Amino acid sequence: MNAYKISITGPELAGLVREKMSLGQGNSFAKKHKGNIKLDPSIKEAVLKRSKEEKLPCAVAFEIAKELDVEAAEVGKTVDLLNFRLVKCQLGLFGYLPEKKIIQPQNTENQDLKNAISNALVDGRLPCKNAWDIAFEFKIRKMTISSIVEAMKIKIKPCQIGAF
Repeated sequence: MNAYKISITGPELAGLVREKMSLGQGNSFAKKHKGNIKLDPSIKEAVLKRSKEEKLPCAVAFEIAKELDVEAAEVGKTVDLLNFRLVKCQLGLFGYLPEKKIIQPQNTENQDLKNAISNALVDGRLPCKNAWDIAFEFKIRKMTISSIVEAMKIKIKPCQIGAF
């Protein structure tokens, strides 16, 4: 894939952040990215076209990544640099109203599923990607995995698109 990248650093980035914050955005998501930050113009264009009210659903971020043959994290980074919000996490962990997350703890008697979750932990947490893989393997909804993990008192982190 040939992607052109533009670099936003120092004063340019500060101007972008100030511009977005002046529009009433309470958080500066761009601040979590340090160093020489590069925006892929094709990702930026796709995010701008597909977002509504400066919000991009998780599922749409993954669609953009697939369509452009880029990592989902690059789409998430672009959303952050535009100071837009990622919403409607496919695991139900963020981006819903009135509560941020919509999942509730759910116990399971399936020991194989519990073992798969325990075996997929990294530093005591379940990476988002591993949660998706387990959902696929066991043919259950992603939010069901989140609910079971919640009941097991395990945190899901990191997010594939960088939201958490």
